[in-house]
Amino acid sequence: MLFFVGGCGKNPYLCLHENTKDQSFNTSLKMTLAWIDQQTARQRLNDWGRSKRPFLFLTDYLHQRWLVEWTDSIPSDELLFAFPNGGNASDMPAPAGDFTWQPYPLGIDDYHREFDIVHSNMLAGNSYLANLTCRIPLATSLSLKDIFLRSKARYRLWLRDLLVCFSPETFCRIDNGVISSYPMKGTISCRVSHAEKVLMDDEKEAAEHATIVDLIRNDLSRVASHVRVARYRYMERLETNRGAILQTSSEITGLLPDDYRQHLGDILLAQLPAGSITGAPKAKTMDIISEAEGYERGFYTGVAGVCVDGNMDSCVLIRFVDKEDGQLFFKAGGGITARSDWKKEYQEIIDKTYVPFC
Repeated sequence: MLFFVGGCGKNPYLCLHENTKDQSFNTSLKMTLAWIDQQTARQRLNDWGRSKRPFLFLTDYLHQRWLVEWTDSIPSDELLFAFPNGGNASDMPAPAGDFTWQPYPLGIDDYHREFDIVHSNMLAGNSYLANLTCRIPLATSLSLKDIFLRSKARYRLWLRDLLVCFSPETFCRIDNGVISSYPMKGTISCRVSHAEKVLMDDEKEAAEHATIVDLIRNDLSRVASHVRVARYRYMERLETNRGAILQTSSEITGLLPDDYRQHLGDILLAQLPAGSITGAPKAKTMDIISEAEGYERGFYTGVAGVCVDGNMDSCVLIRFVDKEDGQLFFKAGGGITARSDWKKEYQEIIDKTYVPFC
């Protein structure tokens, strides 16, 4: 199992494994994963950046709690991952059969109240874009591992008794010195008549997307040169248990310095937290959404990735279910601008409370 040691109370996300002089305890941890802090993670990423041995990293929304582990040493009974560039779950069959899936969304009045906190800050000029999220109780006959094995998503991650993620959103890729980011903003159900045109013509969605692309360009410019938008607002279709949805993304690229392999930790931390799940300006907007949301995101909207020989593929931890005190929660959100209609934003969260299988 994953070990968390220290004054964590009821929330396992608040704990880190710490070294101990108890040798018997250390022996019991030989095959377990251990959380490390940001400073240790930065150094490990910088040191391992030139290695041809693949490693995985995982961090929470506030990038304070980290795993950085060689992929071939990860115990599959504790953590499973399936990314485009590697995984440890390829031979595991997906369970079949019917299942129940019943989310209990935040009450519409409660959402309206949280929306108003964010929107009033927009009108006051404190933020131009904010990603407001909700914690939604979930009742399902599926276990976290069942969800992982049945999901069809670009990035999948499972931590035993903690969380499962089936993310469609690439965070950053590094390929031989080219860094790319793929912010995803704009979602619509295919049940809407002429859904693609409606989404592309929506002025609020267009403004939201433009803002996040500009933010990501600025973030990449901190570590790269010749930053440009390679693709703007392209469409992707996702199949879910609630029907198909459409989402729009963009691709922003830049060139890293020749010695980038020695600075993977520095490069990654300069991009965190992800702009698409915070807002602009980033620091002030994070304060606003913290006040409005009223819960700790934990690993939701954090990032995870796999690296080998300086090349990296990573995702934003969205489309996410975790467990707290035996209760499952689906966490979902959406971008808010001054033009947002709170009822439409509420419906977008409902549309996102899905699993990517039929």
